[in-house]
Amino acid sequence: QVQLVESGGGLVQAGGSLRLSCVASGRFVNTYAMGWFRQIPGQEREFVATISRGGGTTHFADSVKGRFSIPRDNANNTVYLQMNNLRPEDTAVYYCAAGGAVASARRHYSYWGRGTQVTVSS
Repeated sequence: QVQLVESGGGLVQAGGSLRLSCVASGRFVNTYAMGWFRQIPGQEREFVATISRGGGTTHFADSVKGRFSIPRDNANNTVYLQMNNLRPEDTAVYYCAAGGAVASARRHYSYWGRGTQVTVSS
């Protein structure tokens, strides 16, 4: 079993930055690929970014390429989502997930955090 806890959300003005953190606990946490997803009320949860267990492979949604990065610190069982040049359309609840593949589809992720709210004002 793996537990994931997100933090770092908040209110920021457009053009600003935030860094989300996801701390993982449980067995073999560093063997999982990690991903970030986001969800607006009434909409599907959508893929944002993912990173392989060793950190050598990353993928991003087109909407965040060039603005977001996904550093990973396996020594501290933590994955981050560094968000720069934020836009109002980035407003959502952001979820961390752990899974067996570096993938954008939700079905590849077995464990999920409870989410952290990010609000970007215009």
